[in-house]
Amino acid sequence: MGNTLQAKYGLKRVINASGRMSILGVSAPTDTVMEAMKQGGQSYVEIADLTNKAGDYIAGLIGSEAAVIVNSASSGIALSVAAIVTQGNRRLSERLHQEPIARNEIIILKGHNVQYGAPVETMVYLGGGRLIEVGYANEGKVDHIRDAVNERTAAILYVKSHHAVQKNMISVEEAWAIAKEQGVPLIVDAAAEEDVKKYVTCSDLAIYSGSKAIEGPTSGIVAGKRQYIEWLKVQLHGIGRSMKVGKETSFGLLQALDEYMNKVDKSEQERTALEALLPLGELPGVKVSIVQDEAGRAIFRGRIHIDPGAAPMNAKQLAEALQQGDIAVYTRDYGVRQGFFDIDPRPLLGDDMDVIVAQIQHLLGGK
Repeated sequence: MGNTLQAKYGLKRVINASGRMSILGVSAPTDTVMEAMKQGGQSYVEIADLTNKAGDYIAGLIGSEAAVIVNSASSGIALSVAAIVTQGNRRLSERLHQEPIARNEIIILKGHNVQYGAPVETMVYLGGGRLIEVGYANEGKVDHIRDAVNERTAAILYVKSHHAVQKNMISVEEAWAIAKEQGVPLIVDAAAEEDVKKYVTCSDLAIYSGSKAIEGPTSGIVAGKRQYIEWLKVQLHGIGRSMKVGKETSFGLLQALDEYMNKVDKSEQERTALEALLPLGELPGVKVSIVQDEAGRAIFRGRIHIDPGAAPMNAKQLAEALQQGDIAVYTRDYGVRQGFFDIDPRPLLGDDMDVIVAQIQHLLGGK
């Protein structure tokens, strides 16, 4: 079905070896998730009732006081900030960016103000917040946050992501401790994290992508303290109106979350699958290794390191050539300027791995 539709609209076949990336549609939901979306989309419900019931169902699964489905983790940042700076005041929520809000500072570690497809700071400002960066690009301490708290502080935002600087940064638990000490709400952006139960225990609001680890439709979850979730629901009639969630998405996400909570850990099988890349190490200038995710998750990837002095092209050129082929292969290319890119096995389907190996061998003149 997928290949037929791609051909109908003139789209290339894409092999996603980069991970749960928004530019490629993030993930491929199961048949049962798609069936739930079909049934949900072909029925009528009271959307406000669905919002409340779905949120309570999710909260029960992940152990938070309350939750709400949003249309992405990105909008979850904006809506969470808007909820806290307006404190659920309907007039302020409807007139966000028009009425002055004195207590609107959102403290973030400098190494967490990252570009993930959009800048974190853009979502904060969209939500009516004013970002206050503290610490340094290579150092984030408890005292950096403590010293920045004042009467204008609305919240602390902690970004738990592979995009963020990992070196010399306080943990989410340390950020939670200082937030409680200072009496300031903590928002944790845990968009791609796999442990959806962990972050609601060390935050006031935790934000997850519904389409990354959970592998549901394009969506997000904000979970946490009920008071803040109720304030966030007010935003659904403000800036959140432009971020609304379809009923089919809600039902699909609920099904995906049900499946995710009973998901078998496949990390060892995925690591074994990466061994198919090892023969590439016989090509001139190519070194292959298996590495663990930089944020410490149980995710393994194949790393292809290119020595441009021995290979016919460098890592950046090879990654670009793979994307531009008749079958577009997207690798995880954050390290191309350091001479390598990674192959993420999680999104691979069918004969994808064989095609990747063959493409690399062809481009480097191996076969």
